[in-house]
Amino acid sequence: MFDRLKADIRTALTKDPAATSAVEVALTYPGLHAIWAYRIAHWLWTNDRRLLARLISHVTRFLTGVEIHPAAEIGERVFIDHGMGIVIGETAEIGDDVLLYHGVTLGGTSMRREKRHPTVEDGATVGADASIMGPITVGENASVGAGAVVVDDVAPETTVVGNPAEPVGAAGIASPNPDPIIADG
Repeated sequence: MFDRLKADIRTALTKDPAATSAVEVALTYPGLHAIWAYRIAHWLWTNDRRLLARLISHVTRFLTGVEIHPAAEIGERVFIDHGMGIVIGETAEIGDDVLLYHGVTLGGTSMRREKRHPTVEDGATVGADASIMGPITVGENASVGAGAVVVDDVAPETTVVGNPAEPVGAAGIASPNPDPIIADG
């Protein structure tokens, strides 16, 4: 257990250049506190103490601004930077070494009891205020830009931006607003 706590603190120190010490991270990082509380709630959920699990997640949301359903599956070394406004739904799955910025929603699009929330695979980064909706997959080491609305799968090693999110980069979309000075030569 203590090894896992240390790994979480090391992850924050690695992924946040503003972090100055392990003590600072352990005491003042709400995303880290939310992950720690989630782990307790998740254990309770999987051991059939669901009401207590939901109560812990509810109090954690009040204290940290991060809402994680206790049934969600979250891997190792996941870092939530800033935290406020994060929503992680019941059937969401998050792999290892994922970075989530504030305001991210991993939301559902169905009212049925089925897989209805996204899967975010290992090494992915999700920018501030991005919404990833439905039972889709964000592939390994993919990046979702700030404010993006993702409604389709994102291939591994791909960056997507916009609403609806589209790939960018060498094989992606061109800039929608080219610089008129450069264009005139």
